Amino acid sequence: MTDPSRQHAPQHPATPARPRTAVDAVAEAHFDAVVAASPIEATYLGVPGRDRELDDLSPEGYAHHAEIARATLARLDAVEAVDDVDQVTVAAMRERLGLALETHEAGYDRMALNVIASPLQGCRDVFDLMPTATEDDWATIAARLGEVPRALEQYAATLRESADRGLVTPRRQVESCARQCRDLTADDGFFAGFLAGASAAGRPLGDAVSADLRRAVDGAAAAYRRLGEEITTSLLDRAPTSDAAGRERYQLASRTFLGATVDLEETYAWGQEELARIRADMERTAERILPGGGVAAATEHLDHDEDYLLRGTDALRDWMQERADEVIADMAGRHFDIPEPVRTIECRIAPTQTGGIYYTGPSDDFSRPGRMWWSVPKGVTEFSTWKELTTVYHEGVPGHHLQVAQTIHRRETLNRWRRMMCWVSGHGEGWALYAERLMAELGYLDDPGMYLGMLDAQSLRAARVVIDIGVHCGFAAPAEVGGGDWTYDKAWAFLRAHANNDEGTLRFELDRYLGWPGQAPSYKIGERLWMQLREETAAREGGDFSLQAFHRRALDVGSVGLDVLREALLGR
Repeated sequence: MTDPSRQHAPQHPATPARPRTAVDAVAEAHFDAVVAASPIEATYLGVPGRDRELDDLSPEGYAHHAEIARATLARLDAVEAVDDVDQVTVAAMRERLGLALETHEAGYDRMALNVIASPLQGCRDVFDLMPTATEDDWATIAARLGEVPRALEQYAATLRESADRGLVTPRRQVESCARQCRDLTADDGFFAGFLAGASAAGRPLGDAVSADLRRAVDGAAAAYRRLGEEITTSLLDRAPTSDAAGRERYQLASRTFLGATVDLEETYAWGQEELARIRADMERTAERILPGGGVAAATEHLDHDEDYLLRGTDALRDWMQERADEVIADMAGRHFDIPEPVRTIECRIAPTQTGGIYYTGPSDDFSRPGRMWWSVPKGVTEFSTWKELTTVYHEGVPGHHLQVAQTIHRRETLNRWRRMMCWVSGHGEGWALYAERLMAELGYLDDPGMYLGMLDAQSLRAARVVIDIGVHCGFAAPAEVGGGDWTYDKAWAFLRAHANNDEGTLRFELDRYLGWPGQAPSYKIGERLWMQLREETAAREGGDFSLQAFHRRALDVGSVGLDVLREALLGR
């Protein structure tokens, strides 16, 4: 454990602008090529000029992205790294683009259809990030909505071609995604609510823009209805009933999400050991809250404790904002170096109702701030802060907001690909889980209820390491659910035993693991690798180790694969 008394290292001086190199030029050209090929990516990154368009989701569109990666790798081979920054850029690009090509050549990119992160969601989610203050903004939204039918037709064609090659997402994902299409287009779904809430700074839209928007919303909703019908008729009968991805596909996915190769058998065993460690800590903490009651009784007590209750989404949003602002003010200059533009984060209630909390980064010029979004399930009106404070730290500071926004701010040193486009889940989500644990170390979770909330979230993250690896790789299920082969029912029983969430949230969580192999474990495995990196650095530096300096050096590298990060910090 690091001594908190060593947290107050001095602020480092401003970094002079670094001359741009030939490696930077290759990375910048790649950034531009990807943005040109993906208007959705451009909007996510805050790059203007493509907001009236959507991606080419045809097989040719996917092939174009693969060709961009091949061309960039070829250009990298023709330039020399001139400093440490270049060396990391070259290593990170070769690792990221190489994995993208492996995935494309295997055909796994074109079969993507799952409940959380596929083009089905991407073509809708992008509208959350578009400005809505003026009539011109709404005209731009209407134009992009008008592109939804074309994009979804291309996507359906890509899924059919993938199915013809024998690559189809499991049946459970097809059924769930068809249901999402119905939910989005229901009378109380996203499109109806989006149209009903359209206004420019609180004023009704003009007749022309309003008419264009209505036509575009109707067309987009019809396209989603058709997509739901299409995947049901063309994919369902060909979709495998097994949820398992298989060892080969899973290993590639794991490398992609971690930027590191891990021993899956050892990691599977570690996940079960980590879950047991967390459970023991939860039992000790529950004893502090309600002596003799156990974990279930303690959580029930906390759920009904007025000191931890919020009622209504407005109260939830305000509480999120207050907590995020407080921790930024408290930590800046003490535990972390936080540049001034990074000290602004905006908390919002998401327009969807799927459940979950997520972060979107700022634009390059910070005119659009980093945002923490809470997607509140339909009908949920009460929230327990004891479970959620750790999530504010995860998504805000010192979690994703500090990590992402600080990297974007480093324009004097890093090219745009490093600052804005390179994102590795094991690095990012691993850091965010590490941030939660760090807040406990620093005393921010000394309240036993809030600490139990952190452990509760950690338990879920450890459980999904076990479920995700076990199901997809075909490892024997734990004895507590009967051993033998994993089944959906065993996975559900295991998740319910180790996660304190409502049934709807957990059903969605389990569907996510089954449809997006390798992603969910990247949180906890990434945290493990971050902790190992910190301990190795502390052992190497001895009495000179400063946690604040370690954080600064590590975050200054940006979101790269965890093997590349280790090499950058430790040289091996």
